[in-house]
Amino acid sequence: MKKYSFLIIIFIALFSCKEKTEPAIKISNQEAPFVWENASVYFMLTDRFFNGDTSNDLSYSRKDDAAILRGFKGGDLKGVISKIEEGYFNDLGVNAIWMTPIVEQIHGAVDEGTGLSYGFHGYWAKDWTTLDPNFGTKEDLKKLVEVAHKNGIRIVLDAVINHTGPVTEQDTVFPENWVRTEPQCSYKDYESTVTCTLVKNLPDIRTESLENVELPRHLVEKWKAEGRLEQEEQELDDFFAKTGYPRAPKYYIMKWLSDYITEFGIDGYRADTVKHTEEDVWQDFKSVCDAAFEEFKANNPEKVLDDNNFYLVGEIYNYGISGGKYFDFGDKKVNYFDGKFTSQINFEFKWNAAKNTYEELFSRYSNILNNELDGFGILNYLSSHDDGQPFDAMRVKPFESANKLLLSPGAAQIYYGDESSRILKVEGANGDANLRSLMNWDAISSNKETQEILTHWQKLGKFRANHPSVGAGVHKMISDAPYVFQRTYSKGDFYDSVVVGLDLNSGEKEIMLGEVFENGSVLNDVYSGAEIEVKDGKVVIDSPFAIVLLERK
Repeated sequence: MKKYSFLIIIFIALFSCKEKTEPAIKISNQEAPFVWENASVYFMLTDRFFNGDTSNDLSYSRKDDAAILRGFKGGDLKGVISKIEEGYFNDLGVNAIWMTPIVEQIHGAVDEGTGLSYGFHGYWAKDWTTLDPNFGTKEDLKKLVEVAHKNGIRIVLDAVINHTGPVTEQDTVFPENWVRTEPQCSYKDYESTVTCTLVKNLPDIRTESLENVELPRHLVEKWKAEGRLEQEEQELDDFFAKTGYPRAPKYYIMKWLSDYITEFGIDGYRADTVKHTEEDVWQDFKSVCDAAFEEFKANNPEKVLDDNNFYLVGEIYNYGISGGKYFDFGDKKVNYFDGKFTSQINFEFKWNAAKNTYEELFSRYSNILNNELDGFGILNYLSSHDDGQPFDAMRVKPFESANKLLLSPGAAQIYYGDESSRILKVEGANGDANLRSLMNWDAISSNKETQEILTHWQKLGKFRANHPSVGAGVHKMISDAPYVFQRTYSKGDFYDSVVVGLDLNSGEKEIMLGEVFENGSVLNDVYSGAEIEVKDGKVVIDSPFAIVLLERK
């Protein structure tokens, strides 16, 4: 069902500095546009979400011998497709899905001190040019993007340029002119964060290099055996001839990643380990991605969703909105926004959510985003795949979590299972494996408490999706007690406004409306389903809920 916001054009004639005419109000229907600054991005470990094809659960002679939650568990692209088709994401108001990397992973396993582990998470690339059969095929990816787009959902993949996968008996190291294997990063300053390996046995791509290098021998042999060496070499020749880039390692990888844009029409990339490469890497990556996106749109005009640019969100670990455009290494500050990223993951959101009141959180974020970060975005989150200190580790405040994440200015990252209180502590699991438990589909289908939590997330999610003002608008408090605020958003001819009340009393409640809804307007409370008329600048709502989500009917 399409939702519509309303254009309110107010013509005010000024007779003097003290005298105004009454505003003349004109209202017309206009469909709400999608804007990345208001996106609800569903982040999943592809392997842990839903198993749609049990025949691909173990590929490349991998074994079921990993430590708890450190091996492949069967989640795949077909599983994601099935949940899109079921309407799961639309019901949640999700308009973008970010999946962990789906490229071919190392075949073997390593022990990093937490037990034997395979590349189920996707961050141990072996071959960027093809998909790992555990996740599916390129035909599956093509269908995924098509089905997602038909449902108004964008697809964001995960880009790893910083490193390859670990070395195992089954997986050789890349050539020395491609990677370094030492020293290990100490993270004391810029140099010891960038020109080094993140951890032991994780070869670091020489992203600083502009040296022309040959393809790794193991890839040449692999592609020859697969019957596609000539094609891959020709495509590389064309890319380097068109761009003028040297045949340096980083540009090979950029080419391979851009192919997923030109071939499948993905809508964005989340860039992994951004601060562990030189900042110019991301400037070049943006140029490559933008060109690839324009090529796709030119070749496939019927598949273009809207006029949004390609979305690039950076993972600068420990970046917070407080830093504005800059990340501080201690000895150097780097601007990863201008000319590089559309948005950045906001690592401090969970702390702000824990320490601040609703108003403190909302007003501060609105002020920064509409001033210093105007034209850019942040991606807020409460839990993630590698953050050992989530906002609600024991899942005891799922309703507050939804309120703060989905109603805060900025884009929202829903980590798979946030909406259903998936457990983040698993008996026998070590470290970040706890954060990567299987999606709790059984609880969603049978547990009443889980269903009530999910319903709350769905109501807020749909409201957010229908109103760009929620995440991308300007925040203003209307009243402190009861707590009521307004959000307004305008771009070109489009204008959107909402009013939200939180922590209200159960039963009858009087809500002041500020400046956004004129007397006589008919409003809809999305949360309760009530329809009410504005009288004397307020509405009276009788519902058992402590929240109201008001939009124009």
